[in-house]
Amino acid sequence: MPSFDLENFTHRLLAESLFYDLEYGLIGSVSLVDPDAEREEYIVSFMPNDGTYMIEEATAWEDPPELEDDEDVAYALATESTVYGTYEIPEVAANATLTLAQEHDLLPSMTVLFEDEEL
Repeated sequence: MPSFDLENFTHRLLAESLFYDLEYGLIGSVSLVDPDAEREEYIVSFMPNDGTYMIEEATAWEDPPELEDDEDVAYALATESTVYGTYEIPEVAANATLTLAQEHDLLPSMTVLFEDEEL
């Protein structure tokens, strides 16, 4: 039996997190968060309008969050971004996401969005 492959496991988990559920209009989105700066640096999600997977690089952020309860997000969300890259298949987007996380020492955060929300 082959040994456990953490890198393969991580790639597959990232790719599966970038889902799109047509019936309910749900979209999986992964943020890469800088734990020191406490803010999103990259946002990765499926774009239903053209069927691609997009990585956006944050360029502006909301004010640092004031945590009032356990459900508050513990990092500043991006308010503006630029396109870092677009990908045709989730595995390629997952690979680029993992590379960015490794290069910049970022942590993942997964969110489920509704298609009618602004992407």
